[in-house]
Amino acid sequence: MIIATWNVNSIRVRLDNALAWLKERQPDVVCLQEIKATDENFPASAFEDAGYNVAVHGQKTFNGVAILSKRPFEDVRTRLPGDDNDEQARYLECVVPTDDGVMRVASIYLPNGNPVETEKYPYKLDWMARLRAHASSLLSLEEPLVLAGDYNVIPDAGDVHNPEAWADDALFLPQTRNAFRSLLNLGFTEAFRACSSQAGRYSFWDYQGGAWQKNHGIRIDHLLLSGEAADRLTRCEIDDYVRAWEKPSDHVPVWIEV
Repeated sequence: MIIATWNVNSIRVRLDNALAWLKERQPDVVCLQEIKATDENFPASAFEDAGYNVAVHGQKTFNGVAILSKRPFEDVRTRLPGDDNDEQARYLECVVPTDDGVMRVASIYLPNGNPVETEKYPYKLDWMARLRAHASSLLSLEEPLVLAGDYNVIPDAGDVHNPEAWADDALFLPQTRNAFRSLLNLGFTEAFRACSSQAGRYSFWDYQGGAWQKNHGIRIDHLLLSGEAADRLTRCEIDDYVRAWEKPSDHVPVWIEV
């Protein structure tokens, strides 16, 4: 079973690329972020024609998450618990049947947090605290769980081309990385690092300054696995070649095989 995450940076702009990658990779479940579309404007029929069930939690112009699955969904939940006033579409969760049970999967678009001196950074840290609390409750279900998405977190110096250039950025501040480690310490396995210690492997390259051509990237798209899911992990890959396609997202797909 292949489970993937991809920040597409506008699904309507990236639809052809998304469909081409789906046809090539044939993932069973895909978590999309930053779809930048309402539920009604999401091109669900195109993905249904490709053989996928579709769940969407959208928002006009900004944010938005979706999950595609070859198998029917169960128990679809939108919004991250903990703040009824939070209107941003950043979290979508569902249960996907497997051959021997179920897999609970969430698509996550964690706040960027920049500029740090604004209210955006406290919102990011609060969102991470809410995610940790919800993740803890999900772990009590003792089922395979994958929290996949754009975390807007650079976990370590090996996950960024130039650590010094990001020292004061919300994605790399010590408070951010500590909050991410606190989430991992609940009992999650970060899939890529469980499969590879290689530095210089990234999932995002800015559109400016020739970042892709120079491989000046960062790794911020992650799949976190509960113990029950990690026991089944066999592979994790970053399809960085997709960044070279015409009209690419600034992120690329990251996927696991379980």
